[in-house]
Amino acid sequence: MEQLLSQIRSCTHCKEHLPLGPRPIVVANPKARILIIGHAPGTKVHQSGIPWDDQSGKQLRKWMGVTDEEFYDGTKIAQMPMGFCYPGKGKTGDLPPRPECAPQWHAALLENMPNLKLTLLIGQYSQQYYLGNKRGKNLTETVKNYKAYLPQYFVLPHPSPRNRFWLSNNPWFEEKVLPNLKARVLESLPLS
Repeated sequence: MEQLLSQIRSCTHCKEHLPLGPRPIVVANPKARILIIGHAPGTKVHQSGIPWDDQSGKQLRKWMGVTDEEFYDGTKIAQMPMGFCYPGKGKTGDLPPRPECAPQWHAALLENMPNLKLTLLIGQYSQQYYLGNKRGKNLTETVKNYKAYLPQYFVLPHPSPRNRFWLSNNPWFEEKVLPNLKARVLESLPLS
């Protein structure tokens, strides 16, 4: 695993497409029980090198019902984004994750994490990649039918502050989905 992580962290495969240059962000450990697959790091995470080190991460930890210590303990929770580096700015937010990362690195990382009990697919890019044509016609439909993807995957919208309108338009998410998420996370984590 250490050799694989070293290869990923030194990857420059798509550097010509990265406005801030390569800085792959990944946390993986053979003991990890939960895997988080999100989009790609934002500028704040690119600067700090710490996954989900922003407002989205605070919201995600709240949704999961975990402490910062649990969230950043790689022996419990692994972080494997669809794109490992900051992709750049688009018209309405960050650009999509670079398409090279997942096919190049995900399978090898997954092979080295045999103890995973739960994978969180956050946002449309991870859901499209891992669920394919099994996902709903849009993100809302996919998240509404989250039980269809259990026990392997738990599908979620992105916890970005930009999604506050989605959250206010879909109160069922906080009422019905989040309690189930917290229970699944608790079940999946090793006893301390």
